[in-house]
Amino acid sequence: MISLADAYHVVAATVPLYVTMILAYVSVKWWKIFTPDQCSGINKFVAKFSIPLLSFQIISSNNFYKMTLKLLYADFVQKLLAFLVLIAITKISGRGGLKWIITGFSLTTLPNTLILGIPLMKATYKGEAVLLLAQIIFLQSMIWYNLLLFLYELDAVNTRPASAAPPSQGSAGETDTDREVQSKGEEDVDPRTKRKLKVLPILAKVGKKLIKNPNTYATLMGFIWSSIHFRWGLRMPEIVNQSIEILSNGGLGMAMFSLGLFMASQSSIIACGPKMTMVAVVLKFVVGPGLMTVASLLIGLRCTLFKVTILQAALPQGIVPFVFAKEYNVHPSVLSTAILLGMIMALPMELAFYFLLAI
Repeated sequence: MISLADAYHVVAATVPLYVTMILAYVSVKWWKIFTPDQCSGINKFVAKFSIPLLSFQIISSNNFYKMTLKLLYADFVQKLLAFLVLIAITKISGRGGLKWIITGFSLTTLPNTLILGIPLMKATYKGEAVLLLAQIIFLQSMIWYNLLLFLYELDAVNTRPASAAPPSQGSAGETDTDREVQSKGEEDVDPRTKRKLKVLPILAKVGKKLIKNPNTYATLMGFIWSSIHFRWGLRMPEIVNQSIEILSNGGLGMAMFSLGLFMASQSSIIACGPKMTMVAVVLKFVVGPGLMTVASLLIGLRCTLFKVTILQAALPQGIVPFVFAKEYNVHPSVLSTAILLGMIMALPMELAFYFLLAI
């Protein structure tokens, strides 16, 4: 049973997020301290420095040699199911496309495990749950945030060829014979070859973008150091460790600050409107936990492991996906609304899931 002291620790983890967000909001809305360009610069700093260093810290401090395989499998199955559901919805509705799949994936499968998850797990299922949650945080930083960046870059590349496509009637000076020969040549090409010719340049552009992204290097270096540290017991020099911690410890705080700046730039705090707000809430607190329940049952999770996976899936929206959404300008208003409402609803929703799982 959750005690009042446990509830206090959850609230104590939540309130500082509100303080940071409110300070950022009033600094733009009332005090006019930051210009739009400065706000964009702050978000870029978080995306390019704070979050990569935070990812490195999380990945390098997790012993992946002792991962719980069933937890890993359930996490993968939930993400796969989420993709299939979101793709089906976009196909049936006939609208949305990759941008909405990315946003829906963030809402459904990427909760705020780092800040709110740890105190909640301590309050509900004690030390064992915290160790399991640390593995989920590792998977988010190691795999899913990088997949999210890949999808954002893929969407950006797809948007730019679409916008720069040449006119269909052909270039000036091109004769009818030239166009007929070109058309006939295209018809003779095997459909699979056509797809490869279209896909390969896009993937090459996405790959070049990801190579330049600091989060890619942070993930790789974190994984390498984790494998060295937990295999041979080597420790990072204190100077290097402290240098990383100075920037990484403020990463989530700066992300919340960026969220407050974004909210201040909108005409309403609930920036995406009532309809999309309801969609976001349903994806976050119904579809996400529901898919994780299905995945956990398919994999055969039991007891505390089963309960932890469901409870963490019902946590509020993660802050890192908002930073990426703002950086790539892909529905940041939806994620900002989901974070705001999620933090308000966090404790009652988690208690509701806790008691349901106890039945």
